[in-house]
Amino acid sequence: MNLTAIDWGIVVAYFALSMGIGLVFTKKGGESIEEYFLSGRNVSWWLAGASMVATTFAADTPLVVTGFVFAHGVAGNWIWWNMLMSGMLTVFFFARLWRRAGVMTDVEFAELRYSGKPAATLRGFRALYLAIPINLIILGWVTKAMIKILTISLGLHPVNILGTTVSGEVLAVGICFVITVAYSTGAGMWAVLWTDLVQFVIKMSAVIVLAVYAVRAVGGMDKLKSGLAEHYGNADAAISVLPVHFVGGSMTGYAWMPLMTLAVFLSVQWWAAWYPGAEPGGGGYVAQRIFSSKTERDGVLATLFFNVAHYAIRPWPWIITALATVLLYPAGIGPAHDHEAAYVQAYVDLLPTPWRGFMMAGFAAAYMSTVGTQLNWGASYLVNDFYKRFVKKNETEKHYVAVSRWATVVLFALSIIVTMNIDTVGGAWEFLLDLGAGTGLVLILRWYWWRINAWSEISAMLTSFVVSFIALKAVKNALPADSPLVQSYVMLITVAVSTVVWLTVTFATKPESDEKLEAFYERVRPGGPGWSRIAAKLGYAGESIPGGALAWTSWLAGIVAVYSTLFGIGKLVFGEIGVGIGLLALATLAFSWIAKAFREEDAGVRAQRDVVKG
Repeated sequence: MNLTAIDWGIVVAYFALSMGIGLVFTKKGGESIEEYFLSGRNVSWWLAGASMVATTFAADTPLVVTGFVFAHGVAGNWIWWNMLMSGMLTVFFFARLWRRAGVMTDVEFAELRYSGKPAATLRGFRALYLAIPINLIILGWVTKAMIKILTISLGLHPVNILGTTVSGEVLAVGICFVITVAYSTGAGMWAVLWTDLVQFVIKMSAVIVLAVYAVRAVGGMDKLKSGLAEHYGNADAAISVLPVHFVGGSMTGYAWMPLMTLAVFLSVQWWAAWYPGAEPGGGGYVAQRIFSSKTERDGVLATLFFNVAHYAIRPWPWIITALATVLLYPAGIGPAHDHEAAYVQAYVDLLPTPWRGFMMAGFAAAYMSTVGTQLNWGASYLVNDFYKRFVKKNETEKHYVAVSRWATVVLFALSIIVTMNIDTVGGAWEFLLDLGAGTGLVLILRWYWWRINAWSEISAMLTSFVVSFIALKAVKNALPADSPLVQSYVMLITVAVSTVVWLTVTFATKPESDEKLEAFYERVRPGGPGWSRIAAKLGYAGESIPGGALAWTSWLAGIVAVYSTLFGIGKLVFGEIGVGIGLLALATLAFSWIAKAFREEDAGVRAQRDVVKG
């Protein structure tokens, strides 16, 4: 693909803007590690929320969605759509608690909630586990996706550097890396937040434009649907959000999405599996943005905004382009028949100047926003939860900031090794889901049940890690490797075994001391029946969870609101105007309920705080 001077000018302007933002905030980010990792806990909800969305909109995301759509139709997206239910739990049950905890990372929470050597061990182990293997897998797959994008779109020639031949694509990714490291290393979270906001606008604009050109390329929406009917057997099989149909009066799933797979997504995976950005009980970079927020309310609104934008607003431009690629490139791209790469090929073949330059800047933005967050997030674990906690406890803030900057650089260097060992981006997604299966419930209950201890978490993590590997191998030996049931069985086996193990360990080990539990309760005030004994001792008898019954109704309303918006937009896109408007009207009612519940909850919290400890 040939980029004109105008296209290259757009790309260069984007890079210059990113560097400029980094330079503006370098001095502020270097004042302390709280400024470096949490922007001084002074971020407004809209900026924190936009940053969450931009981080999850990586260079790999549209490619993975394209692969899922080709294999499973629109309904293939339930592998990640189901996580909305977990995301809404974070909004209404955990965002306030995370903000009250006052920690710098979700890993630091271990020593707030638990005590002694088990807590320290959990904190240190989890810091290294998340910062190195998990973080490097994520960095590896987004870098893999970016190399694939540049290989197809630019076809760069190898370059000789100091006697070593380097492929042009790797060199181009290296340039993106240098710029990302420059602004994220220098200014920390402030640069990440503001560049994320700019990057999100660029990325969304680019993918919407590509979707429009892709539909035009296949002859319009009606031609798209008729072509999909030939490929999938009927148009509903391709574009239905629920992969079900009726045969002989009985409901069944399509071959590529059996009902069992859908059932596991909707009833188990969302609460049982740990996954970055959708952790049951919150965590990761979502928690990091909550910690950065000015107030509890900002943290809640940021997380709500993220879930609405992430699940309801972003998907359709990717999905529409992915459906068009089914007709444009039915055999995939290249000798490997790579269906993920078809998304990139569509951009190469369909977009004119200046949209080519804009799309290239969009891919760079998608890559850089995720990398910037992952580097900052991983470095926060290495420095705050390992180096400062166990290696150098009493150094100056300038020393810790300097170590944080070095940790940022080292993490990306290590991610290159992982990148070379990842086959497909979608496969890496599924691998990480399997790896985190079985830990979700303990991460939820640790907030609302006093009996959970450090050994509960440790046993859940270790069991999930071991069992997922064994189960994956066993299931793949028993079923065809490409069977859509493989991940479902692995998930169910891992969750069942892990839950039995961590519950057994919990009751076989000593609970935390009342002194520790009381200190935690006073600081976080989780409320609810799981803390009734401790709450009564402290004079808070009968205290409900934050939001009380409204939290449950708001959670349900949030799920209805986002799914109705998502499906309503889809119906409008496919020309089903009446149904689309009806779904959006339902979403409006659900959002109105949430707004009303927020107002009532704020009033209730103020009254409760005044009288509960009289």
